[in-house]
Amino acid sequence: MSVSTTKKSRFLGLLAAGLLSATALTAASLIAPTLPVYAETQPVVATSTQGYADLVEKVMPAVISVEVKFANVAAGKSGDMDSDEDSQQFGIPNLPEDSPFRDFFKQFPQFKNGMPNQKQMPRNAMGQGSGFIITADGYAVTNNHVVQDADEVSVKMNDGTEHKAKVIGTDPKTDLALIKIDSDKPFQFVKFADKEPRVGDVVIAVGNPFGLGGTVTSGIISARGRDIGSGPYDDFLQIDASINRGNSGGPAFDLEGNVVGINTAIFSPSGGSVGIGFAIPASTAQDVVDSLKNNGSVTRGWLGVQIQSVTEDIAESMGLDIEKGAIVADVTENSPALAAGIKTGDTITKVNGEQVSDPRDLAKKVARLAPGKSAKVELIRGGKTMEIDVEIGKMPGDKQASAGDAAPSFASLADLGLKLAPGNDGDGVSVVEVKPGSAAEEKGLKAGDVILEVAGKEVHDPADVTAAVGALKGGKQKRVLMLVRSGDAQRFVAMPVAKG
Repeated sequence: MSVSTTKKSRFLGLLAAGLLSATALTAASLIAPTLPVYAETQPVVATSTQGYADLVEKVMPAVISVEVKFANVAAGKSGDMDSDEDSQQFGIPNLPEDSPFRDFFKQFPQFKNGMPNQKQMPRNAMGQGSGFIITADGYAVTNNHVVQDADEVSVKMNDGTEHKAKVIGTDPKTDLALIKIDSDKPFQFVKFADKEPRVGDVVIAVGNPFGLGGTVTSGIISARGRDIGSGPYDDFLQIDASINRGNSGGPAFDLEGNVVGINTAIFSPSGGSVGIGFAIPASTAQDVVDSLKNNGSVTRGWLGVQIQSVTEDIAESMGLDIEKGAIVADVTENSPALAAGIKTGDTITKVNGEQVSDPRDLAKKVARLAPGKSAKVELIRGGKTMEIDVEIGKMPGDKQASAGDAAPSFASLADLGLKLAPGNDGDGVSVVEVKPGSAAEEKGLKAGDVILEVAGKEVHDPADVTAAVGALKGGKQKRVLMLVRSGDAQRFVAMPVAKG
């Protein structure tokens, strides 16, 4: 094997390991008070020449270490550091056989080969994370995964004092948790930034890495809008300030001492910081935290549509000028969208005047709307732009659906690589077979899928599909749009049209 090949293999291995580590810590924690830590008229603004000592002195009293206790090790897996699962990654990883650190770790009975000896782990597992206080009466924010399933929660202040705390509410979809510290005395607290941070802005991260207590690191915002696959509302800030295990739930401050994000995940091949950390922006958290505080749970707006991205192929087949917005693949029964007249095939481009860039953006915008309030939804239907008023509903639980089995009579669409059969009770046309290497396989179609519409018209028999596709052959249109149901979900597929 060549040197370059070996290096490439090592890089790919590290990349894969890094992705696994990044998913071990997920989503975020955020909030929205209205007053700064100290009741001073002039904010403290740090500069690179002055250092950050004055800023840190002001905000540090509001940053807490969150400690949780679980009844057994299995439950302790929710903890951020000392659970059975996380402890396996807490030691120094991948030590070479000739490493002098091996002799160092052999001095400690809890370590073996540079890793904690699991036989020495206590039955009552402990977990540790970070958080920050947002009100004078002791409400504080941390990650859901730090306190989830905990039997006891306590916090340690920067001055060393400890207090019991209780969980007020959690939101797994954003990995947020709101806790209340048990104390009669008022606390110093911090507020969220009221403006969006920019790439390149300096941030100060404060937290409890590896259980060491209040630790400060600095860096910049490296990117915005990161989707790391941790939940449906991912919109992370990427920062290069050092973030490690135990930092989860801790704040990232701007130079005025406002919280711009909640440190919650890392990308790392080893479990330690390599300068790629993720924080949920403050703007995402405020409604969630308010809802947790007022109701103990989160209420989100609901439109009632299945949506997908507008790809280049779909935009061309629908005659759209831009590849933005979210195309409606299905409208849920008894939903606000159905009541307002939104239809399958509509492309939603704006909500209350705000541009919708993609399905994830639409989901976030709708989720932030209050149920019962009216929203203006702009959409494109049949090449024409229109605006519809929709009364936003309350997001329900996940619905279940099923697709019919394929019927025995067959028809073929060899050009596309499909073999079709009538759907059950005339419900669309079932895909019986997909030819390997065909256009259909390329577009992700598979046996068991059901074609519901072709070129905007319902189909109930394979002949309907053949006729709809055949009618476009020889024309200017290069693709035909098919509405396909796969399991419980529907999506649009732009299939190529063979020349006549």
